[in-house]
Amino acid sequence: MSRGQLAIAVGLGLALGTGPAFAQPVQDDFHHLGEINKASIVMLAEVGLVPEPMAAEIARGISAVIAGQDEPGAPRSSDYLDFEALLVEAAGREASRLHTGRSRQDIGSTFRRLAIRAALLDAYEALLAPRDALLDLASRHTGTIVPAYTHGVQAQPTSLAHYLLAFAAALDRDAERVEEAFARVNRSPLGAAALATSGFPLDRERLAELLGFDGVVENAYDANHVSSVDSKTEVASTLAISALSIGQLMEDVHIQYHDPAPWLLLDRSLTGVSSIMPQKRNPVILATLRRLASTVIGDAQTVFLAAHNTSTGMADYRAPDQLLETVAKAAEMYRVYARVVNGLVVDPARSLAEVDADYATMTEVADTLLRHADVPFRVGHHYASEITEYGRAQGKRPKELTADELRHLYDEAYGEPLPVDVALIQAALDPEQMVASRRGLGGPQAAEVTRMLEAGRERANESRGWLRDTRARLSEAQSALEGAFTRLMDMAP
Repeated sequence: MSRGQLAIAVGLGLALGTGPAFAQPVQDDFHHLGEINKASIVMLAEVGLVPEPMAAEIARGISAVIAGQDEPGAPRSSDYLDFEALLVEAAGREASRLHTGRSRQDIGSTFRRLAIRAALLDAYEALLAPRDALLDLASRHTGTIVPAYTHGVQAQPTSLAHYLLAFAAALDRDAERVEEAFARVNRSPLGAAALATSGFPLDRERLAELLGFDGVVENAYDANHVSSVDSKTEVASTLAISALSIGQLMEDVHIQYHDPAPWLLLDRSLTGVSSIMPQKRNPVILATLRRLASTVIGDAQTVFLAAHNTSTGMADYRAPDQLLETVAKAAEMYRVYARVVNGLVVDPARSLAEVDADYATMTEVADTLLRHADVPFRVGHHYASEITEYGRAQGKRPKELTADELRHLYDEAYGEPLPVDVALIQAALDPEQMVASRRGLGGPQAAEVTRMLEAGRERANESRGWLRDTRARLSEAQSALEGAFTRLMDMAP
């Protein structure tokens, strides 16, 4: 078992511990080689390149080799020549006809794609959990007001649901990218031979169908020597992109721990107690998740670098191990991400108090003047800035400013009375009213957040359906291959 396959096995073992809905058994390269050989002999018999009685004997030999290699301690080599030696021993020299029109080049390209598509589906499954967790947490906090930041400075109030839905949307896009990458990975190189097909009329489309591929990589040179680069790097980059937004959220949560009274914390079960400072609750899982996300990004770059400046036909850029490790770590990243989101503890009163402590509603002051008195926005912006400077200098929070002070600041700035009822300005200082008054598509207002929540759940359900349907198609193809292979074996005398 290669390093990449071992990583997949470890990741799947962790997944099985949490009881995923679509867990699949680990399948190594020897298993994939066996499936490729089954498909090849079925196709060769169907197109008449190997007579059916001989094909049946070869099929029985293939079955015997697979059974022998399933024994504990068997080497399970993925090198076709090792398989062929065992096959000739089991079924005679004629069994080498199995290799008609093939090369270890297209065989290797094929079992690598089989391994990558299986790993990618496992990562896709793991991605579903944090999406659900974000949507569930958001649904409980549509009215929770929190500070939002730009340039690391409190900027405007929003709702926690609105904030969390941004990260759920990032996972929506990640799922779309995985689906698109899967569609390009799930194309068969088999029958391309070394690089230019062969003099035998192989049915490449039938081979693809038997192995559950959605089609073929048409150009035979591309199949082995060019697409093997861009398909791998596409998968790697897709997962690296996904890791970026995860790192952003983890850093936002970690920053909360700088505050003696944060409004967002992790459940105690996800923290560790300092060995020397009894008061400390260390959010070590955040560092674990950041490390995983950073490793996914770094491993993805290794996939790129291994393929960089290599001549076509070389073996080094086609090895799947580094990519399989990247995919396995991404799957684990998603599982830990779900644990973190499910373990977040929110204090709505504390988050509202943090917003109220600063001047994050000043945009609404300028908007109020424009909306109710047709005061140009820049004029209102200047007035709101004066309110901020004055209030901070006086040590007052926005809601502590009096009506007289608000009127006086406008008169002082422009030499004329405040053109709206001061009650409107006082209302504009209220973050809850500011959030509720948003009107734009995708804003934090309750109705829009509810709509986005429903749409997010619908997209998540569509993703579950895509995974279910995709795995069902692969399972049906495997059953069809097994049926055709068994029928062929039964033809032997």
